[in-house]
Amino acid sequence: MKVVVKIGGAALDDAVLTGRCVRAVVKLAAAGHRVAVVHGGGASLTRLLSRLGKESRFVNGLRVTDAETRDAALMVLAGRLNKELAAAIQSAGRPAFGLCGGDGGAFKARKLQTDGGELGFVGEISAVDGRWIELLWANGGVPVISSLALGPDGQYYNVNADQMAAACAAGCKADALVFLTDVAGVKGADAAVIGSLSAARIPGLVAAGIIRGGMLPKLKACGDALAGGVASVRILPAAAVEAVSRLGEGAIEVGTEVTAA
Repeated sequence: MKVVVKIGGAALDDAVLTGRCVRAVVKLAAAGHRVAVVHGGGASLTRLLSRLGKESRFVNGLRVTDAETRDAALMVLAGRLNKELAAAIQSAGRPAFGLCGGDGGAFKARKLQTDGGELGFVGEISAVDGRWIELLWANGGVPVISSLALGPDGQYYNVNADQMAAACAAGCKADALVFLTDVAGVKGADAAVIGSLSAARIPGLVAAGIIRGGMLPKLKACGDALAGGVASVRILPAAAVEAVSRLGEGAIEVGTEVTAA
Protein backbone atom coordinates (compact mmCIF):
# COMPACT_ATOMS: atom_id res chain seq x y z
CA MET A 1 0.00 0.00 0.00
CA LYS A 2 1.22 3.52 -0.82
CA VAL A 3 0.72 5.90 2.11
CA VAL A 4 1.39 9.64 2.39
CA VAL A 5 1.64 10.95 5.95
CA LYS A 6 1.54 14.68 6.58
CA ILE A 7 3.19 15.76 9.83
CA GLY A 8 2.84 19.27 11.22
CA GLY A 9 1.91 21.35 14.21
CA ALA A 10 2.77 20.10 17.69
CA ALA A 11 4.09 16.84 16.25
CA LEU A 12 7.13 18.81 15.04
CA ASP A 13 7.49 20.93 18.20
CA ASP A 14 7.29 18.12 20.76
CA ALA A 15 10.31 15.82 20.65
CA VAL A 16 8.44 12.93 22.27
CA LEU A 17 5.53 13.22 19.85
CA THR A 18 7.91 13.56 16.90
CA GLY A 19 9.57 10.33 17.99
CA ARG A 20 6.23 8.54 18.10
CA CYS A 21 5.37 9.78 14.60
CA VAL A 22 8.76 8.68 13.31
CA ARG A 23 8.39 5.20 14.80
CA ALA A 24 4.90 4.87 13.29
CA VAL A 25 6.26 5.80 9.85
CA VAL A 26 9.13 3.32 10.19
CA LYS A 27 6.72 0.59 11.34
CA LEU A 28 4.53 1.16 8.27
CA ALA A 29 7.54 1.00 5.98
CA ALA A 30 8.90 -2.09 7.71
CA ALA A 31 5.53 -3.80 7.15
CA GLY A 32 6.07 -3.44 3.40
CA HIS A 33 4.13 -0.23 2.75
CA ARG A 34 5.61 2.53 0.61
CA VAL A 35 5.51 5.61 2.83
CA ALA A 36 6.20 9.25 1.98
CA VAL A 37 6.23 12.01 4.61
CA VAL A 38 5.19 15.58 3.84
CA HIS A 39 5.81 18.05 6.63
CA GLY A 40 4.91 21.57 7.60
CA GLY A 41 6.59 23.63 10.27
CA GLY A 42 4.58 26.82 10.50
CA ALA A 43 5.20 27.31 14.21
CA SER A 44 8.97 27.16 13.77
CA LEU A 45 8.74 29.57 10.84
CA THR A 46 6.62 31.99 12.87
CA ARG A 47 9.18 31.94 15.68
CA LEU A 48 12.04 32.70 13.29
CA LEU A 49 10.09 35.53 11.66
CA SER A 50 9.35 36.97 15.09
CA ARG A 51 13.07 36.96 15.91
CA LEU A 52 13.63 38.78 12.61
CA GLY A 53 11.03 41.37 13.62
CA LYS A 54 8.45 40.27 11.05
CA GLU A 55 4.80 39.84 11.92
CA SER A 56 3.05 36.78 10.46
CA ARG A 57 -0.24 37.42 8.67
CA PHE A 58 -2.71 34.83 7.42
CA VAL A 59 -5.58 34.93 4.95
CA ASN A 60 -8.02 32.00 5.09
CA GLY A 61 -5.41 29.94 6.92
CA LEU A 62 -2.63 30.72 4.40
CA ARG A 63 0.52 32.63 5.36
CA VAL A 64 1.13 35.91 3.49
CA THR A 65 4.63 35.36 2.08
CA ASP A 66 6.83 38.21 0.87
CA ALA A 67 10.35 37.51 -0.44
CA GLU A 68 11.95 37.70 3.02
CA THR A 69 9.34 35.35 4.49
CA ARG A 70 9.85 32.93 1.59
CA ASP A 71 13.59 32.89 2.18
CA ALA A 72 13.00 32.21 5.87
CA ALA A 73 10.70 29.34 4.89
CA LEU A 74 13.50 27.84 2.80
CA MET A 75 15.81 28.04 5.81
CA VAL A 76 13.37 26.45 8.25
CA LEU A 77 11.28 24.05 6.15
CA ALA A 78 13.72 22.87 3.49
CA GLY A 79 16.65 23.21 5.89
CA ARG A 80 16.66 22.35 9.58
CA LEU A 81 13.24 20.72 9.99
CA ASN A 82 13.50 18.64 6.84
CA LYS A 83 16.93 17.30 7.66
CA GLU A 84 16.14 16.66 11.32
CA LEU A 85 13.03 14.66 10.41
CA ALA A 86 14.87 12.63 7.76
CA ALA A 87 17.68 11.97 10.25
CA ALA A 88 15.20 10.81 12.90
CA ILE A 89 13.58 8.33 10.50
CA GLN A 90 16.98 7.03 9.50
CA SER A 91 18.04 6.69 13.14
CA ALA A 92 14.87 4.68 13.75
CA GLY A 93 15.96 2.15 11.16
CA ARG A 94 14.79 3.24 7.71
CA PRO A 95 16.77 5.10 5.04
CA ALA A 96 15.21 8.52 4.54
CA PHE A 97 15.87 11.28 2.04
CA GLY A 98 15.08 14.91 2.81
CA LEU A 99 13.77 16.82 -0.20
CA CYS A 100 11.83 19.93 -1.04
CA GLY A 101 9.30 20.08 -3.82
CA GLY A 102 11.72 21.87 -6.13
CA ASP A 103 14.27 19.02 -6.09
CA GLY A 104 14.32 17.19 -9.42
CA GLY A 105 11.24 19.12 -10.50
CA ALA A 106 9.16 16.59 -8.54
CA PHE A 107 6.59 19.28 -7.72
CA LYS A 108 5.87 22.35 -9.83
CA ALA A 109 3.98 25.33 -8.49
CA ARG A 110 2.05 28.29 -9.81
CA LYS A 111 1.22 31.46 -7.93
CA LEU A 112 -1.94 31.04 -5.91
CA GLN A 113 -4.71 33.47 -6.85
CA THR A 114 -7.20 34.29 -4.12
CA ASP A 115 -10.06 36.69 -3.51
CA GLY A 116 -8.70 37.34 -0.02
CA GLY A 117 -5.87 39.60 -1.18
CA GLU A 118 -2.28 39.39 -2.40
CA LEU A 119 -0.40 36.51 -0.74
CA GLY A 120 3.00 37.02 -2.36
CA PHE A 121 5.14 33.93 -2.88
CA VAL A 122 2.35 31.48 -2.04
CA GLY A 123 1.83 28.76 -4.58
CA GLU A 124 -0.32 25.78 -5.39
CA ILE A 125 0.93 22.60 -6.99
CA SER A 126 0.36 22.51 -10.73
CA ALA A 127 2.17 19.25 -11.59
CA VAL A 128 3.74 16.26 -9.85
CA ASP A 129 6.43 14.00 -11.28
CA GLY A 130 6.19 10.88 -9.16
CA ARG A 131 9.24 9.17 -10.69
CA TRP A 132 11.63 10.37 -8.01
CA ILE A 133 9.44 9.24 -5.13
CA GLU A 134 8.89 5.90 -6.86
CA LEU A 135 12.66 5.56 -7.29
CA LEU A 136 13.22 6.02 -3.56
CA TRP A 137 10.40 3.62 -2.74
CA ALA A 138 11.84 0.99 -5.07
CA ASN A 139 15.05 1.12 -3.06
CA GLY A 140 13.42 0.94 0.36
CA GLY A 141 13.67 4.65 1.14
CA VAL A 142 11.26 7.07 2.81
CA PRO A 143 10.98 10.45 1.03
CA VAL A 144 10.64 13.35 3.47
CA ILE A 145 9.26 16.34 1.57
CA SER A 146 9.03 19.96 2.67
CA SER A 147 6.28 22.14 1.26
CA LEU A 148 8.13 24.39 -1.16
CA ALA A 149 8.13 24.14 -4.97
CA LEU A 150 9.49 26.03 -7.94
CA GLY A 151 7.29 28.15 -10.16
CA PRO A 152 7.72 28.70 -13.91
CA ASP A 153 9.62 31.92 -13.07
CA GLY A 154 12.31 29.92 -11.25
CA GLN A 155 11.21 31.29 -7.87
CA TYR A 156 10.44 29.15 -4.86
CA TYR A 157 6.85 29.31 -3.62
CA ASN A 158 5.58 28.47 -0.17
CA VAL A 159 2.88 25.82 -0.51
CA ASN A 160 0.43 24.95 2.23
CA ALA A 161 1.68 21.60 3.56
CA ASP A 162 -1.80 20.07 3.53
CA GLN A 163 -2.15 20.94 -0.16
CA MET A 164 1.35 19.59 -0.81
CA ALA A 165 0.44 16.30 0.86
CA ALA A 166 -2.76 16.00 -1.19
CA ALA A 167 -0.87 16.68 -4.43
CA CYS A 168 1.78 14.16 -3.44
CA ALA A 169 -0.81 11.48 -2.69
CA ALA A 170 -2.71 12.07 -5.92
CA GLY A 171 0.45 12.35 -8.03
CA CYS A 172 1.89 9.12 -6.65
CA LYS A 173 -1.46 7.31 -6.86
CA ALA A 174 -1.37 6.67 -3.13
CA ASP A 175 -3.90 4.38 -1.48
CA ALA A 176 -4.12 6.44 1.69
CA LEU A 177 -3.41 9.97 2.94
CA VAL A 178 -3.19 10.74 6.65
CA PHE A 179 -3.05 14.23 8.14
CA LEU A 180 -1.55 14.18 11.64
CA THR A 181 -2.89 17.23 13.44
CA ASP A 182 -3.05 19.07 16.76
CA VAL A 183 -6.80 18.53 17.04
CA ALA A 184 -8.97 15.48 17.63
CA GLY A 185 -10.59 15.75 14.21
CA VAL A 186 -13.25 17.81 12.45
CA LYS A 187 -15.85 18.95 14.95
CA GLY A 188 -19.53 19.52 14.31
CA ALA A 189 -21.88 22.13 15.74
CA ASP A 190 -22.05 20.17 19.01
CA ALA A 191 -18.23 20.27 19.30
CA ALA A 192 -18.08 16.48 18.96
CA VAL A 193 -15.65 14.92 16.49
CA ILE A 194 -17.31 13.83 13.25
CA GLY A 195 -16.11 10.27 12.65
CA SER A 196 -17.01 10.18 8.95
CA LEU A 197 -17.52 13.33 6.89
CA SER A 198 -18.58 13.36 3.25
CA ALA A 199 -17.08 16.02 1.01
CA ALA A 200 -20.62 17.09 0.10
CA ARG A 201 -21.26 18.22 3.69
CA ILE A 202 -18.21 20.46 3.93
CA PRO A 203 -19.53 23.58 2.12
CA GLY A 204 -22.53 23.74 4.43
CA LEU A 205 -20.39 23.48 7.55
CA VAL A 206 -18.11 26.23 6.21
CA ALA A 207 -21.08 28.49 5.38
CA ALA A 208 -22.42 27.98 8.91
CA GLY A 209 -19.08 29.00 10.40
CA ILE A 210 -18.60 25.61 12.02
CA ILE A 211 -15.46 24.91 10.00
CA ARG A 212 -13.03 27.84 9.80
CA GLY A 213 -9.42 28.92 10.13
CA GLY A 214 -6.70 26.34 9.57
CA MET A 215 -9.22 23.56 9.01
CA LEU A 216 -10.33 25.23 5.75
CA PRO A 217 -7.19 24.45 3.71
CA LYS A 218 -6.96 21.03 5.34
CA LEU A 219 -10.43 20.02 4.20
CA LYS A 220 -9.83 21.51 0.76
CA ALA A 221 -6.75 19.29 0.60
CA CYS A 222 -8.86 16.28 1.59
CA GLY A 223 -11.28 17.03 -1.25
CA ASP A 224 -8.42 17.49 -3.72
CA ALA A 225 -6.92 14.14 -2.74
CA LEU A 226 -10.24 12.33 -3.12
CA ALA A 227 -10.81 13.99 -6.49
CA GLY A 228 -7.30 12.88 -7.47
CA GLY A 229 -8.14 9.23 -6.86
CA VAL A 230 -6.83 8.69 -3.30
CA ALA A 231 -9.07 6.03 -1.78
CA SER A 232 -8.70 6.80 1.93
CA VAL A 233 -8.22 10.22 3.54
CA ARG A 234 -8.05 10.69 7.31
CA ILE A 235 -7.51 13.56 9.72
CA LEU A 236 -5.93 11.95 12.76
CA PRO A 237 -4.73 13.48 16.04
CA ALA A 238 -0.96 13.10 16.24
CA ALA A 239 -1.41 11.96 19.83
CA ALA A 240 -3.02 8.80 18.40
CA VAL A 241 -0.44 8.28 15.66
CA GLU A 242 -0.04 4.58 16.43
CA ALA A 243 -3.48 4.09 14.84
CA VAL A 244 -1.93 4.47 11.38
CA SER A 245 -0.72 0.89 11.68
CA ARG A 246 -4.36 -0.16 11.21
CA LEU A 247 -4.76 1.58 7.85
CA GLY A 248 -6.69 -0.61 5.45
CA GLU A 249 -8.28 -2.61 8.25
CA GLY A 250 -11.25 -0.27 8.79
CA ALA A 251 -10.51 -0.27 12.51
CA ILE A 252 -9.45 3.33 13.19
CA GLU A 253 -11.91 4.82 15.67
CA VAL A 254 -10.25 8.20 16.26
CA GLY A 255 -10.15 11.31 14.12
CA THR A 256 -12.22 12.00 11.02
CA GLU A 257 -12.39 10.01 7.81
CA VAL A 258 -13.27 12.26 4.86
CA THR A 259 -15.12 10.42 2.13
CA ALA A 260 -16.07 11.26 -1.45
CA ALA A 261 -19.77 10.56 -0.88
